[in-house]
Amino acid sequence: MRLFTAVLPPPAALAELEAAVDRLRGLPDADRLRWTGTGGRHLTLAFLGEVDEALLPGLGERLARAAHRHPAFGLRLAGGGRFGDRVLWIGVEGDRTTLRRLADSVTAAVRRAGVPTEDRPYKPHLTLARAARTAHRVDLRPYAAALEGFSGTDWRVDEVALVHSRLPSSGAPGEQPRYETLEAWPLGG
Repeated sequence: MRLFTAVLPPPAALAELEAAVDRLRGLPDADRLRWTGTGGRHLTLAFLGEVDEALLPGLGERLARAAHRHPAFGLRLAGGGRFGDRVLWIGVEGDRTTLRRLADSVTAAVRRAGVPTEDRPYKPHLTLARAARTAHRVDLRPYAAALEGFSGTDWRVDEVALVHSRLPSSGAPGEQPRYETLEAWPLGG
């Protein structure tokens, strides 16, 4: 099964963000972007990829210990950016140091459970849209610029979630991945 670990923003924070995203949908070429659905918006801590279900009990134990080592902390969705011409994202402000430490602990726990993870620097972000792979690229700079001033309400991160990601299978245009939280562990440091 395809898995990742994440911090899930509360519904109120996602509703604020959706109001900002609605304004972006009026920009040129917005219909050529693949927008993430509100139910799938998250801050990934570690992407695990395909994981053998036999590893889940040990993985859960290690993730519970990692979560317990960190205190709850405050964040808010804020500022926008892009990864080249491929991904539009919203960033976070608040206790980014604790978020980074949590991501590092979760990644180490995943590896100790025998699951390989991506090896790249952690860049906290929530993906809003992806550009399709076409000859005519969408310029994401105006979208990122429109998000620069966005700053949502503070919220408290108090758990780590293990999420099952089911990729679209029908081939229907606009079909979104489906996400299911398998388990969540409270922070408790």
